[in-house]
Formats: sequence, C-alpha cells, structure tokens
Amino acid sequence: MATKLVLYTEREGYALSQIEHTMTAGEIIDLLQEYDEDTPVYLAFDNGYTYGSVHMGRFDEKYDDEDDEYEDEAEEA
Repeated sequence: MATKLVLYTEREGYALSQIEHTMTAGEIIDLLQEYDEDTPVYLAFDNGYTYGSVHMGRFDEKYDDEDDEYEDEAEEA
C-alpha cells in the first residue's frame, strides 16, 4: 500500500496577523524529508469531508505590508 500524506487544514482568521503560529518552510522541509519524494500530498478540509491538492502555481509570497489591507477588512467585519 502506497503512503499518501494528508495535511488537515482549518480556518483560523481573516488576516495573516490573526494566525498565532504556523510552520516555517524549514520545519516543513524537515518533516517532508521523512517521506519518499514520490509521496503524494493532499489537503483535507472539514475533518476530511473534502480534499484538495497542492500545485506549484498556487504558492504566493506575501510581505509584511501586504497584510494591512486584510487586517482593515477583518476589523470592519
């Protein structure tokens, strides 16, 4: 049986600044080194009720000053 790596996700806030802790790239790299490089990675939502995939084109870099606009929207909500 082949191993599949599933990352269970949850919503924690409306702005990046509302997230208390998230793994660093280094922590993720360390974790992934335990798996064969051909192990598929999936995202799980709603306690595994629905699933998603990880694609290279979906990664985006955010900078400290970019989160400000989301903070303003979150405070208004």
